[in-house]
Amino acid sequence: MSAESTPPHATSMHYYHAADLGRFGEIARGNTELAEKFFAWYGAVFAEGALTAREKSLIALAVAHAVQCPYCIDAYSSDALAKGSNLDEMTEALHVAAAIRGGASLVHGVQMLNRTDALGM
Repeated sequence: MSAESTPPHATSMHYYHAADLGRFGEIARGNTELAEKFFAWYGAVFAEGALTAREKSLIALAVAHAVQCPYCIDAYSSDALAKGSNLDEMTEALHVAAAIRGGASLVHGVQMLNRTDALGM
C-alpha cells in the first residue's frame, strides 16, 4: 500500500478517531442481516416509550462513561443537548454512573473481607 493510499488513521498513534463514529453502519459489511437486526433493535430501544427520548439519551450518556466508549460519549453528548438536556443534567448523569461504578468496585471489597475472614486474619 503506498503512502497516498494509506488511510490517514492507519498511520496515527491513536486507537479512536472521531471520523470512525460516522462509519458505524459499515459493520454491516461482515453480516448485513445481523447488522440490520441490531440497528432495528437499537432504534426501537431509543424510541419514545415509558421513558422520553431525552431521558434515554441521558442514560446512554451515563452508560457511555461507565463503559468508557469515546464514540458513545461524543454521540450522546451531542444527542442529549439536541434533545433538550443541559450541561448540569449531563454532568449529574455522569456522576450517577461514576457513583455506581465506584460502588460496584467497593462492594466487591466484601469478597476480600470474606477471604481474609476465611484465612483467619
